[in-house]
Amino acid sequence: MDAIKFVENELSPVADFPAFGAGDTITVYYKIKEGNKERTQHFQGTVLQRRNTGANETFTIRKMSGGIGVERVFPLASPFIEKIEVNKHGNVRRARIFYLRERTGKSARIKEKKIIKK
Repeated sequence: MDAIKFVENELSPVADFPAFGAGDTITVYYKIKEGNKERTQHFQGTVLQRRNTGANETFTIRKMSGGIGVERVFPLASPFIEKIEVNKHGNVRRARIFYLRERTGKSARIKEKKIIKK
């Protein structure tokens, strides 16, 4: 098993992205191919979870679009992801915050984590 993971990580290296976790609001810039054209689209929302490790790692983002919740799962090792920006760090107690799916409005807010830089 260890040899398989070693080869897996060598073949699909994970890009160097900023540290983020559940509750953080991030913007993912990813490439979309339409015919011969290629363009960059962004998806901004709250991170619900990060799962797996290494080349298999994925993260789920949820945003509200026109009053409807939209979730998208991104593989971290995807070559289509150009960059990830962390807009704000959320202060949550859980690693997977699926309870946000049932909440809207004020009850769906997440407190911002205060970071003191020295």
